[in-house]
Amino acid sequence: MKARQYINMMGMAAAVLLSSCVKDTLYDTPHPDKGAVTISLTGLSADDNYVLDMDGKVADITGSPFTNPDLLNPGTHSMVIYNRAEGFTFDGRMARVNAPDGKSRADGASVIPLPDYLKTVSQEITVTADDTLRVNPVPQQRVRDLQLELEVTQGRPELIQSVTATLSGIAGIFDMEKGQTIGEPTSTVFSFTRDGSKLTADARLLGTMGDVQALVLDIVFTDGGRTQRTEVDLTEALADFNGDMTTAYRVTGTLETPVGMEEGKGEITGWETVEGGDASAEM
Repeated sequence: MKARQYINMMGMAAAVLLSSCVKDTLYDTPHPDKGAVTISLTGLSADDNYVLDMDGKVADITGSPFTNPDLLNPGTHSMVIYNRAEGFTFDGRMARVNAPDGKSRADGASVIPLPDYLKTVSQEITVTADDTLRVNPVPQQRVRDLQLELEVTQGRPELIQSVTATLSGIAGIFDMEKGQTIGEPTSTVFSFTRDGSKLTADARLLGTMGDVQALVLDIVFTDGGRTQRTEVDLTEALADFNGDMTTAYRVTGTLETPVGMEEGKGEITGWETVEGGDASAEM
């Protein structure tokens, strides 16, 4: 009888040990009830200043691959990745181009003409318990370079002291979750530089917005401080602006008014869109 009792106790101990071993191998990770997310951004450097917004909670991306510091419940989650580009104010998942004073602009106010290159990506991910989801999102450039060039064909271009331009009908807010511009059209102010008879200016825009894009030039001459205002409709010339953001959009025209000869309104003709160079910023 005693021998049988000894055998039964040994069998029970073995069963307990076997059960313990089986339990330890049931899970693949230290987080059996939740999932982890690891993100890889190709070409990411330490100075890129990228941010991960997971379900509204923000974490700085410090390298690639980068693991979200929080474990997530199984299911679908909303993920937005963006860089803190200079010239923008970030309010949740909205990126607003700053006003000229460097602050977040109010609706309808003018914006700075050359914010940095904003890049964003938004997607939904599905997390599984006891697993690590590895994703390779590709942030897309959300601003485009605009290059304007005017050839002065009449008058005396050397008398031009300054040319200030106001471009209206552009976007000032980008919804990073939806991947689109929102809000009301705004405007931006920038200056042209003269080289001989050629006037050039650069801007960087989230895109055009509204039915009309208008350019107003305020020209100041050296002789007596005379001024001239010239307005032109650029709607047709900028019709394809909201396309490939990584390619510069170059528009040329001819300033045919006899500048420096008389005051009044001038005219710009011959607007053309030509192939621009690569305007993408390295990530």
